[in-house]
Amino acid sequence: MTEPSPASSPEPTGAPADLPPTVFLMYGASGDLGRRLVLPAFFQLALQGLLPERWALIGSGRGDMTDASFRDHVHDALVEFGPHPDEGPWDEFARHLRFAGGGFTAEDAGEVPDVLTQVRADLGEDAQLVHYLAIPPKAFLPTTRAIDAHDLVQGCRIVYEKPYGTSLASFTELDDAVQEVFTEEQVYRIDHFLAFEAVQDVLHARLATPWLAALWSREHVAQVQIDIAETLDVAQRAEFYDATGAFLDMIVTHLFQIAATVAMDAPADLRPETVQAARDAAVQRFRPLDPAEVVLGRFDGYLDIDGVPADSTTDTLAAVRLWVDDDRWRDVPFLLRSGKKMAADEQRITLVLRPAVDGPYAGDPPADPAVISFSLLDGAALDIGVTLRAPGVQGGAVTGTATLQRTDLPGEPALPYTHLIHHVLHGDRSLFTGVDGLRAAWEAVQPLAADRPAVQDYAPGSWGPADVDRLAEPGVWFLR
Repeated sequence: MTEPSPASSPEPTGAPADLPPTVFLMYGASGDLGRRLVLPAFFQLALQGLLPERWALIGSGRGDMTDASFRDHVHDALVEFGPHPDEGPWDEFARHLRFAGGGFTAEDAGEVPDVLTQVRADLGEDAQLVHYLAIPPKAFLPTTRAIDAHDLVQGCRIVYEKPYGTSLASFTELDDAVQEVFTEEQVYRIDHFLAFEAVQDVLHARLATPWLAALWSREHVAQVQIDIAETLDVAQRAEFYDATGAFLDMIVTHLFQIAATVAMDAPADLRPETVQAARDAAVQRFRPLDPAEVVLGRFDGYLDIDGVPADSTTDTLAAVRLWVDDDRWRDVPFLLRSGKKMAADEQRITLVLRPAVDGPYAGDPPADPAVISFSLLDGAALDIGVTLRAPGVQGGAVTGTATLQRTDLPGEPALPYTHLIHHVLHGDRSLFTGVDGLRAAWEAVQPLAADRPAVQDYAPGSWGPADVDRLAEPGVWFLR
């Protein structure tokens, strides 16, 4: 299976001077998502000189926040979550920030029209408008209709946070409404794990490294394992989490998209539409899940958390054996696992390599098989396991690991949301989920709607219920 060579740059390259004046209209700007992730990304773009020369960020919310108090809110968010405002030109950045209170509905647009008119008077009537929906999913539909009702659709771009639907039915309802208002080219659906630099490494290392490309198939890979594990509980998000759970929050969103990044056919080039189409096509080859190959868990003590109903059946861990029906990955299990209160904080993509099939080591696989493993955490690394001769007179075989730290590479890393906003500015949808792939993802999990596995208890600080180990047989989990 020969991999084609990439034919274009993997990143948008236009200079800020080439970008049109841009107005970001951020719904939910005072919320938790904005504070932790979105606003810090805007400031990092400013620090790196990647925003347009003329731009404005209008925060929209129900409160009566003034421009000055919104600027204080952004300043506080940067102090808490970084980059710290003292690291850059805070005063210059702050003058681009405005706030439009009074909410935003189809019946009442609040202060948005007046503030938008004022900003456009400064930037020009032809300023590009980007709607950013950093709001709860239940508000996506009414906000979409409000944007249409107030004639703010023409020429705009719109960014939807995840989850884009919570079932096949809700996805269909939402996307039908979105497609009625916007063209597909206007829509950017976020799955921010796609913007992790280490996840992007999976594609680019494969395309640019011939020996790695040669290993990228069932001929050499026995299993693909994707783990997103946290030691934290859900005490600060109990109400949200109990309505969602690990499977909906992580598996059908983030881990499916990471699996598709591994499983996708190598794109002929790195144009955004080519990359997105290749990833969507991979999801469309996911076999519908077999409920017998899904394990749901709940850590001991979850029901004692304030805000969690005593009769809750929510899962705090989900593990899945997924199959990709194509010639490259036929019969190779993709093992996906994510949970709370687990043994370690780990985010890792691991290709477990097959043992030797001929020669003196055939039929005698090492206890720790060779792997190619991408860590996604801060200071991410690429680990390559190699079987070597054991030191000493007795010899034998031992598996060692060679590690490449991303922190040793030149360049300044960027936050996932910094990548995403930068790509929106340039009209690059390669790091965003496509509608065909999302529909296929919800279709793949549809069997669980009628046959959801019972939730099994597990001890905090473990790797989940014992039944999780069954999914990896005859192999074992790399993280164990």
